[in-house]
Amino acid sequence: MSASNTTYLTWPQIARLGLVQASLGSIVVLTTSLLNRVMVVELALPAILPGALVALHYFIQLIRPRMGFGSDQTRRASPWIRGGILVLASGGVLAAASTVLLSSSLGLGIALATVAFLMIGIGVSSSGTALLVLLAKRVEPKKKAAAATCVWLMMIFGFAFTASVSGKFLTPFSFERLLMVSSTVSVIAVVVTFLAIWGMESPVAKTRMLTPNVDEVELETPSNVTFREAFAEVWKESRVRSFTWFVFVSMLAYSSQDLILEPFAAVAFGFTPAETTTLSGLQNGGVLVGMLVLAFVTSKAKSQTLTSLSNWTIGGCLASALAMLGLVLSGPIANVIFFKVAVFLLGIFNGAFSIAAIGSMMQFASVGSARREGVRMGIWGASQAMAFGLGGIIGTGLSDIARIILGDPASAYAFVFFLEGVLFVVAAYLSYQTRSQKQTNNMSSHLVGV
Repeated sequence: MSASNTTYLTWPQIARLGLVQASLGSIVVLTTSLLNRVMVVELALPAILPGALVALHYFIQLIRPRMGFGSDQTRRASPWIRGGILVLASGGVLAAASTVLLSSSLGLGIALATVAFLMIGIGVSSSGTALLVLLAKRVEPKKKAAAATCVWLMMIFGFAFTASVSGKFLTPFSFERLLMVSSTVSVIAVVVTFLAIWGMESPVAKTRMLTPNVDEVELETPSNVTFREAFAEVWKESRVRSFTWFVFVSMLAYSSQDLILEPFAAVAFGFTPAETTTLSGLQNGGVLVGMLVLAFVTSKAKSQTLTSLSNWTIGGCLASALAMLGLVLSGPIANVIFFKVAVFLLGIFNGAFSIAAIGSMMQFASVGSARREGVRMGIWGASQAMAFGLGGIIGTGLSDIARIILGDPASAYAFVFFLEGVLFVVAAYLSYQTRSQKQTNNMSSHLVGV
């Protein structure tokens, strides 16, 4: 369908899609944080068990390209969002049930938990990928960064609200309460999602029927290609490959510091558990500021091009690398204020580059071989999931190795921060390379009259 016939989403509709993301986040936060704590503390199980389950839910998300292909074939995202949230909600309930079962039967509990976390990963893959495809198709180019901010802030709200409210209903704790709270959250998430996407794609369907252009009809007709053929077709695009590597490297750098920042604060500056929790809040506050500033600037700009978003992405990655260098230097400088400023700036730059990257992703998805938005978005989603799954393992593993070699915990953490800074520089280069390929492709298209 031509751009002139596209019915762009209004801000209330974008906010409705944000409710879908919040619903996804509300279920995931219970399974990846609360159940993690229950397994380790209440059940006294090895921390490797919940860690492996969370990693499993990330790695199964390698199926995201296949989910995106399904969305491409049906040309509708809503069924995949509905089906995904139902699988995700069922997995969330089963995950809570497996925790209850673990208290009486370790083997059966682990087996049920494995199935549950596989379902969680599959549900997130289906709903999350289809949601991004819908945003990529229906959000006005100038609003993409702001829309990404809106949707991601709604997800963060879902995290915070669910954690806060469920915590109150779980007091005093019991496994029966845990199962009840998890089931209630899952049901509410399903209802909110179904209501949020109700009729969301109907205006587009009507517009297409009123403008039966031959080319448009051909574009809307599902092709007979297989998933492998579609994947190979998309993977031939150099821009897709470069952006995939950019997503992986940048998200690896982004996630690797999550599990070592607070331990570094403890060994280098003697922070108490309460102080390290406050430090995490400071960093997340910076992320929020970075997201909001970028959304405001880009939405107020007179023109919004892919190149400008790429500039924000490149700048955010390079600035994040400098903030990482600040963390490295904070140990020798031994100044708490300097350390906190570096953490806050890291949050700001991380928030800015991540939203710019998501905005670029939403624009890239529709550029290339015919109607493969879902496959492209699935590839990039799988790359991000893989990076997050490996981030915690690599970050903590490298810090342990560095501690053995260097002998000093603070120096070991600083060394890992330095490597993460290098990753951000590499990510900036990959983003620049992707932008250059886009400009070259545009010139080639004009030359051949496409």
